[in-house]
Amino acid sequence: MKEDIHFPEVTDVKVAVGKRIDEKGESDFYVYLINNKPTDLNNLMVVSNASEKEDGTGRKTSTLRHFIEHLDKHSSARVERIDPQVFGFYNTFWVSFYIGRELFDRKFILAPFSEWELEEIDELEMKGKIAD
Repeated sequence: MKEDIHFPEVTDVKVAVGKRIDEKGESDFYVYLINNKPTDLNNLMVVSNASEKEDGTGRKTSTLRHFIEHLDKHSSARVERIDPQVFGFYNTFWVSFYIGRELFDRKFILAPFSEWELEEIDELEMKGKIAD
C-alpha cells in the first residue's frame, strides 16, 4: 500500500542539532527543523529516536513525536532538546509535511559525533551538526 503512494523528493529542508549557551554559561543542545524552501510548510510531524548501532540494534532511546502546525519559508523551528549522551548514537528523524495538498516525507540520520566536531550552521547562526 505504501508503495502505491508517491512521495516527492524532499529538498531544501534540513534537520540539525544546534548548540546555544544558556544564562549559566552552560551548553544546551536542541534539534531544529530548517525550511530553506521558498514556500511555507504545513502540518509537520517529526518522529525521533536513536539507536546504538546503524542497523537499529543495541541500546535505544524512546520514540518522540512532535507536531508543528506551520513553518514559514526560509525559517526554522526548535523541535526538541537533545541530551549530549545520545550524540554517540545514530539519531533518526522522520519528517513529514504538506505543501498545499501534497505530502512530503523523508528520513534524516545524524551519525554519531562529539560536541567538539560542530560546524557553523548559517541558518541557525550557531554551531551544530546537520543530519544527512
